[in-house]
Amino acid sequence: MLVNKIQLLVVSSENLALKGTAVQSTTYYSCGAAKAIDGIRYAPGTAHTYCSITLNQLNPWWRLDLLDYYYIYKVTITNRADCCSDYENSYEPGSTVSFSCGTMGGRYVNMYIPDIQMHLTLCEVEVYGTGNF
Repeated sequence: MLVNKIQLLVVSSENLALKGTAVQSTTYYSCGAAKAIDGIRYAPGTAHTYCSITLNQLNPWWRLDLLDYYYIYKVTITNRADCCSDYENSYEPGSTVSFSCGTMGGRYVNMYIPDIQMHLTLCEVEVYGTGNF
């Protein structure tokens, strides 16, 4: 007897980044990689203290380890709102952009600025996906 199995992928509204760990190439003062996955999208007061920021360097990078493999359908990034965002991330201060990933599978989310020397600032990175692969 032949049995057909159907796998149902349930779309979750849970931010998987909150479960992960983050590292970055360098750290500007106390603005470590984990600040981009602290769940604070719009920071009160001095916004940069809630963001991850690298030193001004060539090819700065940031990496999130989700600690398991998932089907990822969306990654959302929120930019710094108080200053410096126009040249650091090339989109509007305080804005949030989302990238659709279909149902890409993976464990790591990497961000970098290639072939240029600058700070990489990420105020919040959210990763949405479903079920372990």
